[in-house]
Amino acid sequence: MNTHSSITPINENTNQPQQRQTAKEMIAANVKCLIEQLEAGKSDALTAYLNAMSRFHNYSFGNVLEIARQRPTATRVAGMYAWNQLGRRVKKGEKGIRILAPIVGIKRKQDEEAEKDITKQNTRVLVGFRNAYVFDVEQTDGAELPAMREISGDVGANRDRLVSYIEKQGIELVFTENIAPALGVSYGGRIAILPGQSKAEEFSTLVHELGHELLHKAERRTTTTKVVKETEAEAIAFVVGKAVGLQTGSASADYIQLYHGNASLLIESLEVIQQASAVILAALQPPTQEQAEMPDAELARVA
Repeated sequence: MNTHSSITPINENTNQPQQRQTAKEMIAANVKCLIEQLEAGKSDALTAYLNAMSRFHNYSFGNVLEIARQRPTATRVAGMYAWNQLGRRVKKGEKGIRILAPIVGIKRKQDEEAEKDITKQNTRVLVGFRNAYVFDVEQTDGAELPAMREISGDVGANRDRLVSYIEKQGIELVFTENIAPALGVSYGGRIAILPGQSKAEEFSTLVHELGHELLHKAERRTTTTKVVKETEAEAIAFVVGKAVGLQTGSASADYIQLYHGNASLLIESLEVIQQASAVILAALQPPTQEQAEMPDAELARVA
């Protein structure tokens, strides 16, 4: 078996030797730092991590934690090369945000099937990780960037996309007064919503209850309480709401309930919040022009 890396580790920010660190070690170090802040009464630190999830949902869980710890105010990050391609330059003296980038290698198969078909000879495999550096837009100068889409209190088409996603998951959605005074209830395969809410409130409630549905399906290593599950669902609503521009408040005092002296539970909670939020935010992405022009039957087959 011949394995080689297709990526050469490069430190874009400093000539100092790189310090190797696994993704697991990086997550553990960040959570330790977060716990220290929580125990010091700084519950807004957890809100900063959730804010980072809303801005960087395409990043891995570990890298979201890294960005939030090193630069909590970051809104849009990219590597030096990417900024250069956008007509911007990193300001002199700015310190990069260290993240972990995957090192991908090629594994060559030696079986008979691979000998017959050249397309089956090589497969891409994860070899490890390397240090990489990204910079926030505030650390750069240059050409103006296209304005990022902001909704600011208006859910727009996101409500319809969310309902469509819920239905595609085989989850029944009903609107009924019978659940009052609750705004929403998740039954595991069925979501009930109290009618009469504002569009923003209804959207947040839908995300909260969908969060419960996704959490119900997740395999948990640690036994959780009803309070923790409610807090996780509300955190998912917070992350998604912030990402689409809703005014969600900080609620940092509530999120501290995710931590009761149990580091393993905190890590697990943050992981499921990040994963569920990323799934929902991906579902809210508008279809590409090619998908929009595709017949429904063909689109369903692709999806």
